[in-house]
Amino acid sequence: MADTRPVYLRLREQIAAAIIDGSYPEGEMLPSVRAFAAQQGANPLTVAKAYQQFQSDGLIRVQRGVGMFVREGAADRLRQAERDLFLQEEWPEIRKRMDRLGLKPADLLKLA
Repeated sequence: MADTRPVYLRLREQIAAAIIDGSYPEGEMLPSVRAFAAQQGANPLTVAKAYQQFQSDGLIRVQRGVGMFVREGAADRLRQAERDLFLQEEWPEIRKRMDRLGLKPADLLKLA
């Protein structure tokens, strides 16, 4: 199934995952817009739009002439937002599919 979301949202999700898992630690500088765009094969304007969302959400700070840095607490805030999104949007669909397939939570725990 192809991901039909806009590219900047997919990039934002990728950056958020990297912040959550510590690839871009709090207090550290993010790759420049140009460097990240080159790495991803994306348009720099698209990357800038993704970064702008992080700045608007207060998750990164810009130090003019130096770069963009991950703010303290960004990973926790992103993790909580991802949890909320999962529980509100993804889990209900997973639960419906489990019911259709006759799977119980205990069945999944056996696999863990």
